[in-house]
Amino acid sequence: MNQPIRALEDQDEPALLRDQFRQLLRYRSLLAAGVLVGLVGGGWLALSGEESYTSTGEVVVRSAASDPFAAGASADKGINIGSERQTAVSDTVGTLAVTTLAGQGDRVAVGRLLSGLQVTNPPNTLVLRFAYTGRTPALARARAQALADAYLEIRRQRTENSIAHMVDGYRAQLTPLTEQRDQLAAQTGNSNDVTSARANLVVAISELSRKISELRALDTTPGYLTKKPAAPTEPTGAGLPLLLGLGGAVGLALGLLLSWVRLVFDPAVRSTRELVRSLGAPLLGTLPRERAYGGSPLAIGRSGSRLAEEYRAVAFRLAYDPSFAERRRLLVTAPRGDGAAAAAAAANLAAAFAEMGRDVILVEADLRTPALARDLGPAAQGSRPRWATRGRRAWPSDSQMNVDVPGSGAFTLIAGRRTDNVPRALTSAPVGRIVAEGDRPGAVVIVLAPPVLSYADAVALIDRVEGVVVVCDPREVHRSDLERIREIIGAAGGCVLGALLHPGLSRPERRARRKAAKRRPGGGRPARDEAGHGPEHTGDPAETLGLRPFDSTAGHR
Repeated sequence: MNQPIRALEDQDEPALLRDQFRQLLRYRSLLAAGVLVGLVGGGWLALSGEESYTSTGEVVVRSAASDPFAAGASADKGINIGSERQTAVSDTVGTLAVTTLAGQGDRVAVGRLLSGLQVTNPPNTLVLRFAYTGRTPALARARAQALADAYLEIRRQRTENSIAHMVDGYRAQLTPLTEQRDQLAAQTGNSNDVTSARANLVVAISELSRKISELRALDTTPGYLTKKPAAPTEPTGAGLPLLLGLGGAVGLALGLLLSWVRLVFDPAVRSTRELVRSLGAPLLGTLPRERAYGGSPLAIGRSGSRLAEEYRAVAFRLAYDPSFAERRRLLVTAPRGDGAAAAAAAANLAAAFAEMGRDVILVEADLRTPALARDLGPAAQGSRPRWATRGRRAWPSDSQMNVDVPGSGAFTLIAGRRTDNVPRALTSAPVGRIVAEGDRPGAVVIVLAPPVLSYADAVALIDRVEGVVVVCDPREVHRSDLERIREIIGAAGGCVLGALLHPGLSRPERRARRKAAKRRPGGGRPARDEAGHGPEHTGDPAETLGLRPFDSTAGHR
């Protein structure tokens, strides 16, 4: 069973991604908080923002032409649509539009007017789309119309000014030629030189006159308003449903980011792969959540219990494990906490081995807060130890009980008893003789020890019970705890057979158990804090830490 842990390979990447996604889903509160924040932000933006209306008009730009219907005439001749777009949003157009709007009673500054204007050009067209956003539909329509008209007017003025400037230039060239022609006409005589000069002047004058006539005949229409701005009927911008959807998506992304950050800094075990790697032992099983039947920790014996089937599977796996089959001794413990889950696992594994026909002895080595016999209730029969007072005879005397599991058999329970010197009691000769029963054919000894990181009791028993099963809650145990457990057990001469995961107690169950512990006058397990640590002990240091004598002949068995 204790095979080397296989390293993660490249082909395991999809499995790693699935594991990481499952780990992120562990922090559902952060995900829900992120989505809630996103929805609240989207709703606030939708309800608190001012309603605005956008009116759109479209202008087709054209260049001046003498004959627009002539073959080969190009509408985009000499038009740079990028420059025209810059002209449409210039202060010159804004100033003319402000003058027009002032005549209509709408007084607005040029900068504020142009701040609501957006001019775009659809690809591969000579169309300029004027979109103006205002507080009211009428205001948006009027200003969009004024800006489009101002652009067309500015462009028409610039075209006419260019034509007038060129005509003035041609006239300046024509005046001296006309004077020369008149001077030559006044000369007498018809010499060849005079006739030739006069003919040249007439040709030049005719060419200039033709150019002036062509310029005056140009169609200076700057463009056409193909789509007049209309008053919008609905406000622009994203509505409440769209903003809520966007807010929810952004909130989900924020929740995933927070969950990832929480996952990075979470010391708890994040996956079963990480648990196996940290503990250096395989995963024996994962116990399903099942409500306790009558308050008894025994699931073996109930009909149709999924929890009982999982315990049976774990017991069969241990029975055929070479490390366990050689010694048939098992130590069940937990990393931290009150050890209730470990006690339930030890009792059910004992019942499962008894069901296989084994002679099972369950030793409760928790001599600080013994409660297994009380938790088993009527199933445990025999002379019970006195829980509230210390008996005269040392443990484990007078602690043997017979536990009857309906339909599965019975096993022997050596119930725990409060003891003054716990380490001495655990390393005593009677305990050694009980543990040695595992050498008998068909016998199995299971030892329930307190949490290994809270007390040294489990370490004091590892030289006699080598095989260890760690029962833990994957949501509570830390990676450093598992690594420390592996080092402690390995240094003491034992080996970890595997880990058994339990779902842990819900908050209502923990609250109910805490209240029950407070109502209990003397017996039972003391209340634990949130970290799972017990109450502080005072007095002899031997009560919290025991050192067993060093045996130079003892080695790894």
